[in-house]
Amino acid sequence: MSDGHQQNGHEHVPSRQRRRFPGISSRAYEHPADRSALVALRKLSGFDTIFKALSALLPERSLRLLFLSDSVRVSDEQFAHLNDMLRDACYILDLEKVPPMYVNQDPQPNAMCIGLDEPIIVVTTGLVELLDEEEMRAVVGHEVGHALSGHSVYRTILLFLTGLALRVAWIPLGNLAIMAIVTALREWFRKSELSADRAGLLVGQDLKASMRGLMKIAGGNHLHEMNVDAFLKQAEEYEAGGDLRDSVLKILNVLPRSHPFTTVRAAELKKWSESRDFQRLMDGHYPRRSEDKDTSVTDSFRESAASYATNVKGSKDPLMKLVSDIAGGAGDLGGRVRRGFGGFASSAPKDQSADQPPTDQPPSDQPPTDTPPRDDD
Repeated sequence: MSDGHQQNGHEHVPSRQRRRFPGISSRAYEHPADRSALVALRKLSGFDTIFKALSALLPERSLRLLFLSDSVRVSDEQFAHLNDMLRDACYILDLEKVPPMYVNQDPQPNAMCIGLDEPIIVVTTGLVELLDEEEMRAVVGHEVGHALSGHSVYRTILLFLTGLALRVAWIPLGNLAIMAIVTALREWFRKSELSADRAGLLVGQDLKASMRGLMKIAGGNHLHEMNVDAFLKQAEEYEAGGDLRDSVLKILNVLPRSHPFTTVRAAELKKWSESRDFQRLMDGHYPRRSEDKDTSVTDSFRESAASYATNVKGSKDPLMKLVSDIAGGAGDLGGRVRRGFGGFASSAPKDQSADQPPTDQPPSDQPPTDTPPRDDD
């Protein structure tokens, strides 16, 4: 990779020494929300039954044969530059067995790690053509991070259940039960993407390349028209802007998605790259896989809960600020909610008794003041 020539549309840059993490546990880079969402998923009623049933029924061999027959397997002879990246990523994260990797013809830029017994990495031609060498290295590291964390099993079940939900949509109760698990799986998978982004940064060890890759996924191959700082400001504006109605709309918008919004991913990754935890990890202080068996599930859940509390407390989102106020025992919460839905209150008809002197109690034929007027729009 040090010849600096063009191959397969990619400029090969000279290799540089990257730090390796022998025996690293996935706990070192997993986002706390990822772990807590997975705990919540496993506690969901009926999940264990469906998980065991699907693990036995899903056609693992058929899945492998499908990609073997209808995609290009990465090797020394095919997409050699991707094969170099894959082996390098597995070496850096100390993943002993290199998973098979395929390039699938699809103009949509995407990548995934699936498989029940063993992980398979699939990248689309749209992604390969979109990203440069270092950006692609971060993506390959992202998928290897999924493999190391064991995410491929749940991702495969999510793909299967999503298709199954469409086929049984005419069965009300059956579809309801499946969609409950699909929703929980999506919530976990969105959080797992934040973990895998961190793994990609550990492999590429180039924050700018990770940022560029996320910008390209959002805005295409027009880097000369984009700016990292402006892109990150979008994430700040997205989090802090609007009122409670916008907070609810954010939740509704993200529910059907498998991935978090790209600006949010970029902001989360930059925040982690500037943290003390990241610096300690790069200095060689990180949990080892040999210690995983001694890890307490309770401690992990407690760490996740503490992380959520910190995020809620520091969030600029109107709904999260309200939640923080409730937790802190703030007064006049009814008034805060009413002001949060400011547009609702301002569109309400004016009270005909407004000219009368105020009293401590509302008239019996008027609604309580803490109840926001109904929005008929």
